[in-house]
Amino acid sequence: MQVEQTEPPLAPSSSHHQLVQALRSKQKTSKGASAYARYLNRPAGRHFAALAYRLHMTPNGVTAVSALCSFAGIGLIAFAPATPVVSVVIALLLVLGYALDSADGQLARLRGGGSFAGEWLDHVVDAVKMASLHLAVLVAWYQGYAESSAWLAVPLLYQLLAVVLFFAIILTDQMRRAHRGSTATRLAGEGSSSVLYSLAVLPTEYGVLCLAFLLWFIPPVFSVVYAVFFGVNACFLLLALPRWYREMRSYGAADKA
Repeated sequence: MQVEQTEPPLAPSSSHHQLVQALRSKQKTSKGASAYARYLNRPAGRHFAALAYRLHMTPNGVTAVSALCSFAGIGLIAFAPATPVVSVVIALLLVLGYALDSADGQLARLRGGGSFAGEWLDHVVDAVKMASLHLAVLVAWYQGYAESSAWLAVPLLYQLLAVVLFFAIILTDQMRRAHRGSTATRLAGEGSSSVLYSLAVLPTEYGVLCLAFLLWFIPPVFSVVYAVFFGVNACFLLLALPRWYREMRSYGAADKA
């Protein structure tokens, strides 16, 4: 969510199409975003934000609905039987929760700006969600989903990785904002990444991991896919941390100049 005010919000009587079109001009930059975020999650979030706007919902209300969907899916991972129907429901709940997670920030922009409290709540919910997802996998595998106890190390390490990566991304974004003297998120015209890059980072995308739970009812297949995603994310973090650190060092040098 942004904390800076933008132009006055549109009237709630505006059509769904008008609201979606207005959100297109307020979209965050695609720089660093995956193809899933650019072409699926953010567009879906625009439609949910437009609907929430017409229903007079607040961004925090959308965050709450997003959390409800996500944690319902996470609960099924941990405690429900791994059947085809349950797998589809898990994936749908996680994907819906993620789309609504995009919608709360877009709704804030549509309403003319967000708040520090809203951004704080959004990030706290995201942090709990990221850690809980892998904890749920660990619980399920401990209860007999995994064929070998050695597999338990994967969700444990994945949880650690997810927490570190999430914190590093959020902190880097906050320091970038502080450096440029603005609390606002950059919009679409302020930088972008190539389509090739957005496709290359798909395995690091939370939404793709959500879709992987369509395979939850086939333990040998899901376990391998999950482990591969962990490996790719570990490599991404090892490559990204030095680059982000050098970027932070450059800010310090610029500030002293």
